Amino acid sequence: MATSTLLHAGPAVGFDQPLEMLLACHERVRRSLDLLLRLQAHVAVQGADEPARDAARDVLRYFDIAGPKHHEDEERHVLPQLRAAGRGQLADRLAAEHAEMGRQWAALRPALEALRDGCDEGLDAPACQAYAALYAGHMAAEEGEAFPTAARQLDAAMLAAMGAEMAARRR
Repeated sequence: MATSTLLHAGPAVGFDQPLEMLLACHERVRRSLDLLLRLQAHVAVQGADEPARDAARDVLRYFDIAGPKHHEDEERHVLPQLRAAGRGQLADRLAAEHAEMGRQWAALRPALEALRDGCDEGLDAPACQAYAALYAGHMAAEEGEAFPTAARQLDAAMLAAMGAEMAARRR
């Protein structure tokens, strides 16, 4: 199981284009979810071999570090714009999904940590699939509704401030 497809630089866009940055992050989420699902299938057959330990390390790194920062970006900058545009129900749904993703990740994490450390406890296939499915529906709603709505609310100065704040939290 090669993990090199996940070992890449960050999104090609920068913080001067914060909404495009959020979209680019979704591609990394998709790759990380794909790796999680492939890892689950691999471990079921091969156990906690070195490629599995490396993949577990990559999945943990993404969903422990980048994932929460991405959700915080959305909660600070996208959800308020949805509420301002009268789309509070969508904002509430996305916030609730962020919380549910956090709960599901907390349940998946111990098995991934054990796997990273060479213990083969296996990965619960339905739990991995549910996590990936929740994320897929969530990203579809953001890309199809939330980000376009937020974009209509944000002027150039607001976008610049958003990008600067996102960058500052990552330093």
